[in-house]
Amino acid sequence: MGNHLCVRKITEKDHLDTITTWMYNWWGKPEGYLYEIVYACMSHSLQENRLPQTFGLFLDGTLIGMYQFTMGDLFPRPDIYPWLANVYIEESYRACGYGRFLLNSVKETAAKVGLKELYLFTIHDNLYEKFGWIFVQEIDTFLEPRIQRLYRLDC
Repeated sequence: MGNHLCVRKITEKDHLDTITTWMYNWWGKPEGYLYEIVYACMSHSLQENRLPQTFGLFLDGTLIGMYQFTMGDLFPRPDIYPWLANVYIEESYRACGYGRFLLNSVKETAAKVGLKELYLFTIHDNLYEKFGWIFVQEIDTFLEPRIQRLYRLDC
């Protein structure tokens, strides 16, 4: 195998334990969610024709990363949607360019599923701009840290 990378929609539960473990360790446990709640959230994000949808980054058939398109990601702002959420690269594959590949796929993938725009919030500055995202404003997330950056991507 020669480092074949692809992003594809995940609709079957084959990878559910992996993505649940990633999300539980990243935000579930720190935010006080039970593993079962994160599992339910991930399970119901494997939709074929409606949001939320989950997309996996596969290296030679092995799932190494993911992102999701969701209707809600920031509880105090239900008026903003759809969202890019849970952008994740497995720790052992970080700093190898896979995140760049993953983020470069977002606009095309979103257009394929009929999305005209996406939003995200993040603590990162000067990262998402490299992938066509437009800074909208600082936003109070009521999370830690409270003030984060809101971005929009036109698809």
